[in-house]
Amino acid sequence: MADKFDHFSDLLCAALGERLHPADSLLGMFAEDVIFEFPYAPDGLPKRLDGRAALAAHLERIGPLLSFGTMELGDVHAAGETVIFEFACAGAGAKTREPYNQSYISVVTLRDGRIARYRDYWNPLVVVQAFGGPEAAAAAFKGAAS
Repeated sequence: MADKFDHFSDLLCAALGERLHPADSLLGMFAEDVIFEFPYAPDGLPKRLDGRAALAAHLERIGPLLSFGTMELGDVHAAGETVIFEFACAGAGAKTREPYNQSYISVVTLRDGRIARYRDYWNPLVVVQAFGGPEAAAAAFKGAAS
């Protein structure tokens, strides 16, 4: 049976275990120079974020656009400081109320107990639908780093 979480930070703690040093906030789990990648992001959405400040700006931008429900952690595979884990969440586009039922595979590399690189693999069609189509998705992120 998979573990369920209401907060992404709790899911990360469970997936990464003792490799991740304690932090006071979600952003505190990431190295200052973190590289966060979205290899399957559709056009108009960021494909890479460089640094904790860029991640913070991204989280502020996405927060009002999607509502997230419970997250479910699946399989976790670790090799040294790299951890690969599966998780899923249910949610909806904030404006459209279209479903955001997403499955993820995340590849996370830690350095000194902080997340140094995070590759987030997910279905871009689910994002586009939740935002109301490709144009709406791109408009939601206009001006964001790509």
